[in-house]
Amino acid sequence: MVPRIPVSVDLVVLTVRSSALCALVWRRDRPPYPDLWALSGGFIHLDEDLPAAAARVLAERAGMAGAPVHLEQLRTYGYPDRDPRQRVVSVAYLGLAPDLPASTEAHMSWQPLSELTEMAFDHRRIMIDGLERARSKLEYTSLGAAFCPTEFTVAELRRVYEIVWGRPLDPRNFHRKVTKTEGFLVPSGRTTTRDGGRPAMLYRRGPAEALHPPMLRI
Repeated sequence: MVPRIPVSVDLVVLTVRSSALCALVWRRDRPPYPDLWALSGGFIHLDEDLPAAAARVLAERAGMAGAPVHLEQLRTYGYPDRDPRQRVVSVAYLGLAPDLPASTEAHMSWQPLSELTEMAFDHRRIMIDGLERARSKLEYTSLGAAFCPTEFTVAELRRVYEIVWGRPLDPRNFHRKVTKTEGFLVPSGRTTTRDGGRPAMLYRRGPAEALHPPMLRI
């Protein structure tokens, strides 16, 4: 008889809060791995496909119904010992979002990635894979703006890159690159002084999905 192996989805949802890159996690209150942080996840229903399952888990388990979260499939994890209770295959999704409020689910919370040094199951490995995907996506796509509000300054966008990449960037070089990359940013025609100092131009995310040339980390 062919064994039936459950399939789940796990979500690595990242955002920038209080100048730190944070993940949406919950602390387990029962075995296995009691008191350890875990990603939000759940088993897929027989009548739904994977994207629908990920969207449902984001809304129902993560408490982010209606939130402007960009979701994309990360990778599949299926090695035999990833769950001590049973064999489970998990399809992980990466979610990127601007600064979001607290989850509507009391058990979920935003935690800085620097604090998530030990997690339940293989969730730290999944989270690290999600972090590397996010860092890479910022190099060659316009998804860096997914961490920003609808209108943002170049300085605010630069801080996103600095937080996700974990290193400072030269302000002038960054400004030149992002404003000269076709389709990356669209001027809103408005300014703001929320960065301090002189009024700064506000931009919106442009139509470009891929960046030419890419914003390399090196």
